[in-house]
Amino acid sequence: MLFKADFAFRRVADITPSFLKKYDIRGLLLDLDNTLTTHDNPRPAEGVLDWISKIKAVGVKMVIVSNNHPPRVKPFADKLGLEYICEGKKPLASGFNRAQKMMNIPFAHLAVVGDQIFTDILGANLKRIKGIFVCPIELEGKNQKFIRFKRILEKPFLPKISENL
Repeated sequence: MLFKADFAFRRVADITPSFLKKYDIRGLLLDLDNTLTTHDNPRPAEGVLDWISKIKAVGVKMVIVSNNHPPRVKPFADKLGLEYICEGKKPLASGFNRAQKMMNIPFAHLAVVGDQIFTDILGANLKRIKGIFVCPIELEGKNQKFIRFKRILEKPFLPKISENL
């Protein structure tokens, strides 16, 4: 099914090195907004910096793949010490393809991590990459009507949170 995540966690920091090893995931294509931080926030969410360090320490590569523009993505990625793809056009393949080339890891060993079914998870499924859904850090504000509308449409496809992975 195109809208089905392979795995689901409450937050990105719940994805452990042992989980990644178990599923032979060697690279993560990370969404930015509402996955690593809230919308337009220049600071990572609580626990994200420590999580990035733990994941890097076990040799898993990470690239931020965002549909957002360079002025938003570049400073944030620089703070985390991660490479990035701006204007990734998710769910289309171009951003994922560029990130895969940066990491030089076969698609079979990559996973997309994000909070939106119709961009992150659909994109993972179209590319046949593992999809890891994380709950949004917070619900979007009134000025983000399109994303709020998508959240309503996503409800039937939301996965159950994976426990004990």
